[in-house]
Amino acid sequence: MKNETIILKCDKDDFKDICEIINDAASAYKGVIPADCWREPYMPESKLADEIRKGVIFYGYKEDGDLVGVMGIQDVQDVTLIRHAYVKTIKRNKGVGGKLLSFLCVQTGRPILIGTWEDASWAVRFYEKHGFQAVSKSEKDRLLKKYWSIPERQIQTSVVLVDKKWFSINYKKAI
Repeated sequence: MKNETIILKCDKDDFKDICEIINDAASAYKGVIPADCWREPYMPESKLADEIRKGVIFYGYKEDGDLVGVMGIQDVQDVTLIRHAYVKTIKRNKGVGGKLLSFLCVQTGRPILIGTWEDASWAVRFYEKHGFQAVSKSEKDRLLKKYWSIPERQIQTSVVLVDKKWFSINYKKAI
């Protein structure tokens, strides 16, 4: 029997599950990102609540009623950011992240930007596989300072990937 799967907007009843998924999946970053950027838990409940208050809307991928992956979307100024994309460790590499990303990409007509840790090569490859392209270091620094509220150390150790809309809109602005 095939699993029943659904993508839906998360609500307050999903809060603890979202936090658990993020902290489970973020264990992949331990020892990869700079030690001074790692914390336990990776995302405390208070930080997750703050992200939601700041406008991150989470969508979840459910299999047979069990939340197995989450991904946030946030409109900031003239772009949409993909935020906090995580899949339970035991469900990785089964298409969950790709389905969530594809779903969120059609939710907006704005350019989409994604920030992730530069040394998380698997994450960078995932986004590239789905049509996103890394920008130059100087453009990355500019975008992270303009659209995100993150520490300088995280800016130094991150990468920004953008979709095709970003290039077409910014090309038109340059003309």
